[in-house]
Amino acid sequence: MDIIKTLNWRYSTKEFDPEKKISAEDVEKIKALLRMSPSSTNIQPWHFIIADNEEGKKRIAKGTQGFFQFNEKKVLDASHVILFCSRTDADDQFMTKVLEQEDKDGRFPNEEIKNMVDGGRRYFADLHRYDFKDFQHWMEKQVYLNMGNLLLGAAAMEIDSLPMEGIDLKALDEEFSLREKGYTSVAVIALGYRSSSDFNATTPKSRLELEDIITMV
Repeated sequence: MDIIKTLNWRYSTKEFDPEKKISAEDVEKIKALLRMSPSSTNIQPWHFIIADNEEGKKRIAKGTQGFFQFNEKKVLDASHVILFCSRTDADDQFMTKVLEQEDKDGRFPNEEIKNMVDGGRRYFADLHRYDFKDFQHWMEKQVYLNMGNLLLGAAAMEIDSLPMEGIDLKALDEEFSLREKGYTSVAVIALGYRSSSDFNATTPKSRLELEDIITMV
């Protein structure tokens, strides 16, 4: 893969071709991108709701009403739409679940290392929960890492994408009963294939110069 070519190929798709659908094989790769994303201490505080049909997309489009109506067509015309959700807490039960999955997957050569990993993850969680008092934001940061991972991975498969913060998070929390399940909406990413009439496909990219953003030491 030519990473520079991929980065220049990708853009925020403003108009999807509703007739073009992502293949079942590529959908499985997208699921793998979501599952295999990195997160701080491997806490994985996320959940994803994927709409691959008209009914599902209409449900997510309930978050694009009123002020956010400019995003409705993008949701409805995309092949697949993903609602990214963050946990609202990471209690002892969840921490144990993550630890036991790691153990099952063979990450620990012995019990001592297992206990060290568990203690380290709980330490960082408590640091954000009690000292920095930004625990919810810390978990949402991990979800944003996941979003970036998906955007680049989808581009590598030549699948177009559009990340959207312009949605009614409360409306989507209510639509999918997320808060009762211990989650809350963060953002939406629409996936599919660009329409030939999408103006943004030919709009030049604009980024700050390297010397403005990078210092070599």
